[in-house]
Amino acid sequence: MTTTPKVPRYNTRPVDRSAVQPDAGDSGQLFDTHDDGFGNMDFRRPEDRAASRTQTPEPELAAPADVGSAEPTPRAVTPEEIARVNAAILTEGLTERQLRRAMLVAQRSQLSPTSEADAVRLLREAGVDPFSRASILRVVTPSPEAVTPGAPPQSGLPQSGLPPPTEPREPGRQIARLPGDVVQLPKKARPIALPSTEQRAELNQAAEILRMQQDIARRRRQRLALLGARLFAFVLLPTILAGWYFYMMATPMYSVRSEFVIQQAGPSGGGGSMGGLFSGTAFATSQDSIAVQGYLQSREAMGRLDQDLGFRSHFQNPQIDQLQRMAPDAGLEAAYRVYRKFLKISFDTTEGVIRMDVIAADPQVAAAWSRQLIAYAEEQVDHLTQRLRADQMTDAQAGYEAAQKALMDSQKNLIELQEKFKILSSETEVGLIVGQISGLENQLTQERLALAQMESNAEPNQARMDPIKRRIATLEGEVADLRARMTETSTGSTSLAEIQGQLLVAQADLQTRQMMLAQALQSMETARVEAARQVRYLSLSVSPIPPDEPAYPRAFENTLVTLLIMLGIYLMVSMTAAILREQVSS
Repeated sequence: MTTTPKVPRYNTRPVDRSAVQPDAGDSGQLFDTHDDGFGNMDFRRPEDRAASRTQTPEPELAAPADVGSAEPTPRAVTPEEIARVNAAILTEGLTERQLRRAMLVAQRSQLSPTSEADAVRLLREAGVDPFSRASILRVVTPSPEAVTPGAPPQSGLPQSGLPPPTEPREPGRQIARLPGDVVQLPKKARPIALPSTEQRAELNQAAEILRMQQDIARRRRQRLALLGARLFAFVLLPTILAGWYFYMMATPMYSVRSEFVIQQAGPSGGGGSMGGLFSGTAFATSQDSIAVQGYLQSREAMGRLDQDLGFRSHFQNPQIDQLQRMAPDAGLEAAYRVYRKFLKISFDTTEGVIRMDVIAADPQVAAAWSRQLIAYAEEQVDHLTQRLRADQMTDAQAGYEAAQKALMDSQKNLIELQEKFKILSSETEVGLIVGQISGLENQLTQERLALAQMESNAEPNQARMDPIKRRIATLEGEVADLRARMTETSTGSTSLAEIQGQLLVAQADLQTRQMMLAQALQSMETARVEAARQVRYLSLSVSPIPPDEPAYPRAFENTLVTLLIMLGIYLMVSMTAAILREQVSS
């Protein structure tokens, strides 16, 4: 857009110049005030303008020349008249800058002004506009006579006056240079009507602002045009092509939706185990559902579907558009990409439902593919449960057989020990030996009592005491042998303690093996029951039915998505380029 420049203007009200200085041609004044280079602009202060209206017209500085004379006689200018002219100049409303410039130009022209107003007067008498830019470079060479009375002579000034004009002088166009020296001002030396420097600066500033605004507007228009061209080339044109393809060229595709769930058979009994808490829920069959979902999305399922119902040949049909059509020589990976694109399977973990959408160019073909894939899922479920049951029963059977073999080995070891030591039971053998020792100890005690009774007599019978002593010694030796047999090992024999230890270990091992066999048998029965109870089957909740209207392509949604994608790419590329440009420029 272009903004109109607003430049402040000062002292631009028109004034009546005749009230300030009358025309030189009419009044015969020395100065030509009809056109002083400032037009109708009055630079005086308001109070000066009001005071000038009450003043009388200034007296003439020079008498007009005779009309018939070729060279009129100039009138001498008195100091009083010069003072009045300077006062009139001060009432013109000149700025301090203009007065300083006039003083500078007068000094460069080797004039001797007594004040700033006198400098303006001398320059006007010399035909120089003191307020133009070119006047600073212009030097006025005054004549020797054009010197202010009483001023010292200036060194280096030429003694000759102004060069005589080559053109005829206009009658009445005389100008006083100094008192007593009046020269004719040529017609071509008349000052040009120029505006003040302040007004020209303001006009130049306004013109520059306008030019800058126009340049900014032009560059904005160019940038908007380039932005529109880029948006059309990189965003709108691809969107138009995509919309044309989706609305005009894309082959309609039909979607067949089906839902099924994998369920688990209920337990035959009450079942007090913690596993019964999740029976009948989605958590009980989540692994099987995920496995079936993965199988239906695998290359194996795609290969079986291609062999049974011709998956590749359907998408190689020339009636399908080129973007969705499969090449005649497409490989396994290309076919698998198309299979994953047109087969959408999802599993809801909260409900345990598997949802399957099969897309094809023909609704009947899509329904047939859906039913075939459901059959593949049923086979996979049966295969998974069959392997699970077989694994459980195999592990339980192997554990039972191992426990049974270990029991047999333990029992055989116990029998070998009994045969080796000729002892059926170590506890029975120990009991027999302990009983013998007890009987011998009783006999030994009786013999010792009898001996003590005989020895208590004053004259004991030695013949009767000797047999008793021999029986006591024999009984003690027998008891010692029996005790040694229980705890000591002799040459060729094993102590009863060692035999009892080995037999006890063998018997404990046999009992342990018996318990393990019983547990293995119980585990096998439990595995058989669990395997029979964990049978899973596929329940179809939504059957595949052929639709009568195509579901794809979704022309409006796809076109809008294309627009958003291209716009996002353009914005990212633009921001990246701007950032890089800023980094490079900085």
